[in-house]
Amino acid sequence: MLSEKMLGLGKKRSAIREIFEYGKKRAAEIGADKIFDFSIGNPNVPAPEYLKRVLIALLENSDPACLHSYTSAQGDVGVRKIIANNIYERFGTEVTADNIYITSGAAAALTISIKAMTVPGDEFIVFAPYFPEYIVFVEAAGAKVVVIPPDTEDFQIDIESFEASINKNTKGVIINSPNNPSGVVYSVETINSVCGILSKKEKEFGHSIYLISDEPYRELVYDDIEVPYLMNYYNNTIVSYSYSKSLSIPGERIGYIAVSPKMENTDDMYAAICGAGRALGYVCAPSIFQQAIAKCIDQTSDISIYKKNRDILYEELTKLGYKCAKPDGAFYLFIKALEPNAEAFCTKARKHELLLVAGDGFGCPGYVRISYCVRTDQIEKSLPAFAKLAKEYQ
Repeated sequence: MLSEKMLGLGKKRSAIREIFEYGKKRAAEIGADKIFDFSIGNPNVPAPEYLKRVLIALLENSDPACLHSYTSAQGDVGVRKIIANNIYERFGTEVTADNIYITSGAAAALTISIKAMTVPGDEFIVFAPYFPEYIVFVEAAGAKVVVIPPDTEDFQIDIESFEASINKNTKGVIINSPNNPSGVVYSVETINSVCGILSKKEKEFGHSIYLISDEPYRELVYDDIEVPYLMNYYNNTIVSYSYSKSLSIPGERIGYIAVSPKMENTDDMYAAICGAGRALGYVCAPSIFQQAIAKCIDQTSDISIYKKNRDILYEELTKLGYKCAKPDGAFYLFIKALEPNAEAFCTKARKHELLLVAGDGFGCPGYVRISYCVRTDQIEKSLPAFAKLAKEYQ
């Protein structure tokens, strides 16, 4: 007998992946230039040229036996030191190599972190709109997901609902800022409120409540918006980071977990993360990319292209009557559908070859995600299609 839950997950891909696969099929039928695929967060901006040179140098000048060999399960200690030093230089947080666990991307970082802290009966709080896989990750660890409904005015956190949802079973809270799918950055005021409530609730219930900061979009911020570094606001914090978006290398699967040195029982938490990595088989992340990120620690792709895309799409769609909160970062626009049923709206959009993702899977019915990490000319060519779609609702 197979796991019915795993069988179900395997037979039905996420809505994002389903649309992405449909887009590839449709492009083969009528040509990629006729499809406006805004479904998946797959960076189109090239990786930095510097990264290419680093990889060539590693391949040409390194001992192959070392470059392609296993590292320590939690990652090469030299690379972990470089990551820890970079965190200190940027945010003033005194982490060490022994607070860092290098992972195969943010998904591995999240699943390891959740697995490390979960016991039967635990609950994890997520804020809508949220990345849909949070539900999969938490439930796979045997915990319950508690969803805080969205504040659709500005997509900051509904603080009252959050406080009312914490109980004795709350083990962790997952925060994603800049947010996928809204693009909103949670303000310092919002973060202070969340952390103040968590500190109060820890005392009330007599146990630690962990904050998991999911940060694959940290570097993708526009207009000098500040992204608070949560370790500096709350002691029991774990940071999940990925280089997928900042370096435009999502297929290489490289990131890390950082455990706050101020966490209660920090050493035990780090040991539990090492144990969870072992149990899940997430040990020794790709060694060549461990070395590459160490040499590219302050590099990013050309983020200005995403800002240009955002500005064009936001300004033109709002002129057409679409409504959304202006994104502070990431590369998503989260618009209100022009009818209550977002799935039906996305179906109508397909008739114009616009591939959009309904917000239902993000915990926000009635909204639609547009991923604008595509070529700028694709955005410009799509605008007449968005205009025709809007006209259907006039």
